[in-house]
Amino acid sequence: MSTPIVIDTDPGVDDAVAIMLALASPEVELKAITTVFGNVALDATTANAGRLLALCDRADIPIGVGAARPLVHPQRERAAQWHGNDGLGGRAAALPSPATPDARTAIELLTDVLRASDRPVTLVPVGPLTNIALLLAVQPELAPRIERIVWMGGSLGAGNTTGVAEFNAYSDPEAAHRVLTQGEVPVTMVPLDLTLRCPAGPEWIEALAGAGPRCAALAEVITHYRAAFRTQYGIDAVAVHDAVAVLEAVLPGTLRTTPKPVAVACDLGPARGATVGMPEGSGPPVRVALDADTDKVLTEILERLRRLG
Repeated sequence: MSTPIVIDTDPGVDDAVAIMLALASPEVELKAITTVFGNVALDATTANAGRLLALCDRADIPIGVGAARPLVHPQRERAAQWHGNDGLGGRAAALPSPATPDARTAIELLTDVLRASDRPVTLVPVGPLTNIALLLAVQPELAPRIERIVWMGGSLGAGNTTGVAEFNAYSDPEAAHRVLTQGEVPVTMVPLDLTLRCPAGPEWIEALAGAGPRCAALAEVITHYRAAFRTQYGIDAVAVHDAVAVLEAVLPGTLRTTPKPVAVACDLGPARGATVGMPEGSGPPVRVALDADTDKVLTEILERLRRLG
């Protein structure tokens, strides 16, 4: 029996890889997608999610439109330099017209999915945690209906937006702190410490491009992202951050985790958005993914995507 999942997302190039990976994985049933501000504004992330579902002929999957801004303070930075002004590397208009979002908001859709599922649902947020924080705050009785939360975000080392903060955590630190420090739902955190060790290089991208029209469209979306990585890091490769988290949701145990309480700096100074490993006993443990067979991870992601043709 397949595992029910919901992806909460701000597409985003690596979000596109993650969504298509979920669609290509028979171990899971993608019950819904919910959208959030992040890499680009909410209207663009929602349209991008709809385009990706249309590309894969899965307009039957409902899209719930979520938070347009962080819980407390305005978003300080977006990521057009990585993802293009449209979020999909300048290629959004080349994809099919987006599927129409559901009439329900993200929180309403999540609530309905959780209540209707005959099995606990895995939530896979791969953007800012605003929607998940809101869900846990306004529907606390639904916590037992959530199997676990698998979040791509944070870093115990250097950040990618500031010296200490990863983009998703930095976009809404208050929401991240709310989710990571609650003890009702288990959380697996997939941080930069691991995802940056999974760079997909030229051979991987070329194999994707040659797998069929859907994969070729995804490879085109990656082009801008690849150029940005070359400029920023001096390597011809891309980190498929969000897809690593989705793979862990698809195949639990793929990533090796360490239990560790994690807090998020919510002040307005230079530490804002830092995800900090705390002493044992100082809060509920988060399963922090710090190790994996990275070659196997990349191979598994590619082989699954190729099924989409």
